[in-house]
Amino acid sequence: MPQEKKPQQPGSEASEKSRGTAAVAEDPRTPLIAAFLRAELSDPRALLGPHVIAAESGAALSMAGFFPDAKRVSVVLASNPAEFPAKKLHEAGLFEAIIPASVAARAIPGGYKFRWIDAAGAVHEVHDPYNFPFFLTDFDLYLIGEGTHHGQYEKLGAHPREIAGVRGVEFAVWAPNAMRVSIVGDFNQWDGRRNPMQPREASGVWELFMPEVESGEVYKYEIRPRNSPLPILKADPYGYYAELRPKSGSVVFDLDGYEWGDAPWLERRQETHWLERPVNVYEVHAGSWRKRDGHYWLSYRELADELIPYVKELGYTHIEFLPLMEHPFDGSWGYQTVGYFAATSRYGTPHDLMYFIDRAHQEGLGIILDWTPAHFPSDAHGLGEFDGTHLYEHADPKQGRHPDWGTYVFNYSRNEVQNFLLASAIFWMDKYHVDGLRVDAVASMLYLDYSRKAGEWVPNEYGGRENLAAIALLKRINEVVHSRFPGALMIAEESTSWPMVSRPTYLGGLGFTLKWNMGWMNDTLKYFEQDPIYRKYQQNQLTFSMLYAFNENFELPLSHDEVVHGKGSLIGKMPGDDWQRFANLRLLYAYQYAHPGKKMLFMGGEFAQRNEWNHDVQLSWDLLAYKPHRGIQRLVRDLNLITQRERALHENDFDWRGFEWLDCNDADSSVLSFMRRANNERDVVVVVANFTPVPRENYRVGVPAAGRYVEILNTDSEIYGGTNAGNLGGVNSDAIPWLGRENSISLKLPPLGVLFLKLQPGNPS
Repeated sequence: MPQEKKPQQPGSEASEKSRGTAAVAEDPRTPLIAAFLRAELSDPRALLGPHVIAAESGAALSMAGFFPDAKRVSVVLASNPAEFPAKKLHEAGLFEAIIPASVAARAIPGGYKFRWIDAAGAVHEVHDPYNFPFFLTDFDLYLIGEGTHHGQYEKLGAHPREIAGVRGVEFAVWAPNAMRVSIVGDFNQWDGRRNPMQPREASGVWELFMPEVESGEVYKYEIRPRNSPLPILKADPYGYYAELRPKSGSVVFDLDGYEWGDAPWLERRQETHWLERPVNVYEVHAGSWRKRDGHYWLSYRELADELIPYVKELGYTHIEFLPLMEHPFDGSWGYQTVGYFAATSRYGTPHDLMYFIDRAHQEGLGIILDWTPAHFPSDAHGLGEFDGTHLYEHADPKQGRHPDWGTYVFNYSRNEVQNFLLASAIFWMDKYHVDGLRVDAVASMLYLDYSRKAGEWVPNEYGGRENLAAIALLKRINEVVHSRFPGALMIAEESTSWPMVSRPTYLGGLGFTLKWNMGWMNDTLKYFEQDPIYRKYQQNQLTFSMLYAFNENFELPLSHDEVVHGKGSLIGKMPGDDWQRFANLRLLYAYQYAHPGKKMLFMGGEFAQRNEWNHDVQLSWDLLAYKPHRGIQRLVRDLNLITQRERALHENDFDWRGFEWLDCNDADSSVLSFMRRANNERDVVVVVANFTPVPRENYRVGVPAAGRYVEILNTDSEIYGGTNAGNLGGVNSDAIPWLGRENSISLKLPPLGVLFLKLQPGNPS
């Protein structure tokens, strides 16, 4: 809208032609012009756009614009065919037109254009960006400063809009310590002088509506720090889309164009209590699960056609993706995130990812995304030193640098940074309908001295090692997510004994739904890597997990972290000859599914991938030509389906009511037996696991009740690649007391095998 400006006398036509640089010196706007041409003008609307002035004929309107490639410039009103020629205020390309008072009132937003002719004689017409009102309200700015704007991603960033009938893009960015911020792209020849943004009072937010800019335009913010004469180029922290690496520009994208078809899923999710439901997660790296022609990434839509049917056929309930947020380096697997609101362009557009998630929901599969609020990379176009200062990260390297990964650590005590991360978590559930976030490296957020030596960290205000700001942020994120998205899963990768990670915040917990059981994973794999002859000395590595199994809501992870960096594959960890390796792997998976807790397996493990995972190549799908690998895949499928079918294996994963030892002390035989129980106490599954390659005849196990126990799973079945050692489908109990129980069963235990036996209702036959 027009602004008041000091009176200007346009002068005669002859004097204008001879005006030159000396004339500029007489103009009271000379300091503004000089600062503008140095790209240092913090308040561009003080010079550009419409201003009411006093002229000889009375009130008039001054309209200034910057057109460095123009030979001639004029202003045309939308409702007036006349052109108003502009004079050149500076040879660099700054022009001004004076509009008579009689038509000045027509300079409403979108009411005029600049018409300019370039050196080749081509005519261009553009709306004046500085003639449009601000989009962000004072209340928006207040909430942003307070750190409580949950919908901040709809305000900051780049958003296609229509204002006064003119289509364009509203840009807004937080850069409180910048001298000047400009939006740059192909639409203005990446010239930071052309479209400086307007600061919004003391909020630190800069804003500008760019008319006629469209979706698909590549852009960045050119920021002039106060402490440096050189500008820096930054991608949009709130950008929805980005160029394919190695390029690093943000791309304007309108998320609202996708039509979802997953309403029934979202309605069911609100009523689903996942702690009492089966949660079997298939962890995926989208770029290396399978490749087109063995070399090229599958797109999100191709993954929808291939990955979703595959995972559904295997009986999983959820797919968990390694981070799909934009990241510059393939080898980080997404964990060095630069675009906390941008789906990576490696596999397609944001709408393509929405299509994948929509299809998954319609097929009954949930989607979990890995999310990385613990650190971010130092790439020049990213968040680091965003406005020339340590804005998102701590300035003190003892707090702002991660010693293990060479990345920045967020300044969790800053309101705007808290809001940035909170908004990111909400964004993926709001705009992409994801069903949960697996929060990476939570331990590194909780402890100020995480991976730091004495003297390399700063204690909190009470002298302790706890990161109080990060703790408060995690609690707040979990509270908001669970309140806004009932049924969503918040999963913590937390590797220490921090208490109550998965307990509600009103009880003093962090508020996560689930926590990875890293202790179970480490102890179990260490046990399985041993030659069976030595396992009897290490049985406590299996039984120890039950001392803390119900302290948290645990998920049992066999994740990507266990098959990289020289650790080999899961099948490669197993001892013995090839037959024993496969038998051990079947034993491992059945033990995992029988153990209390939700389940997770990284891709390739479901068919015994032999090679260590390599993000550059696809999984070894050719292995499925061989029966042992198909047997592992069949077992994983059956374990998923049995877990979903049998309430005893999922209803009480986090309560002693759902688990009871039958015998945990037979270390000499390396046999464990226990039972899982549903809410209905007669609904019982007995589990007996033999961790040696020795078959055991007439092995007696005490059971909770008399009856027939049907063998619902035997990992040594021929269909899985075993020897078919078993119990001919089931056994009847005997009235023989055993280990404090009135009834018992006599079993043939297969070598390196697990039996699941289901107590049948009624009397034994």
